[in-house]
Amino acid sequence: MSFYSKLDAAWATSQSALCVGLDPDISKLPQHLQIDPLGIQKFCIDIVDATADVVCAFKPQIAYFAAVGAESQLQAVCDHIRTQYPHIVLILDAKRGDIGDTAALYAKEAFSRYQADAVTVNPYLGTDSLVPFLTTPNKGTIVLCRTSNAGSSEFQTRIVNGTSLYKHVAIAAASKWRDIGDTALVMGATFPKELAEVRSIVGNMPLLVPGIGAQGGDITSVVRAGRDEAGTGLVINSSRAVLYAGNDLDFAQASRRVAVATRDEIRAANN
Repeated sequence: MSFYSKLDAAWATSQSALCVGLDPDISKLPQHLQIDPLGIQKFCIDIVDATADVVCAFKPQIAYFAAVGAESQLQAVCDHIRTQYPHIVLILDAKRGDIGDTAALYAKEAFSRYQADAVTVNPYLGTDSLVPFLTTPNKGTIVLCRTSNAGSSEFQTRIVNGTSLYKHVAIAAASKWRDIGDTALVMGATFPKELAEVRSIVGNMPLLVPGIGAQGGDITSVVRAGRDEAGTGLVINSSRAVLYAGNDLDFAQASRRVAVATRDEIRAANN
């Protein structure tokens, strides 16, 4: 099944556009997991099990695992999602960007080692840096376009030949990259005006939207600016607000309550 088909099925099955980002900061885990050698793995799996019925996707961020030598725990989390919830889209948030054999190895890491359905990538090095991802059968390539961080305007809004740089990325995605493989874009929730502009450029292309919750993006603005003609098209990510809703033994139940409330708010905004 292609990435696009799996995402369409996930939206239809879950009736949700919510993606839970798995960014396990050891210092923020419940105390009993901070001292557990497999604490990151157990934390993420408990969050996954508590929220799986209210999401369309999970998005583990590789840096939180790699920085503490927990790649094997990331692999276990990815395996758990794929085997227990095969209908849910698994996005590896890696933001890779390189050329030649290195790019091919990064694609192999994402799609063979972790067996993700999609991976985030940086387009700064050009189309050849994306080809190893785009040409992997049935996988998705999610390209950074207009990101939610405060410093994103330093380069992304620069005018190049009369057009903002992030719009050049959107135009390339719609006119070139989508013809090579299943392509999506990262669009920050903190810039709803730009989100609407990009939606008008890329049509029904999926958009991964981080920046709600802790970063302050407004859900209603995101949904109304970013939804496609069918009322879908969005994968709206929440990480910290869901993950750290509680820090006791019942942390997963607290995360579930926030996830349900977020899903419901997204649904209400789409009416």
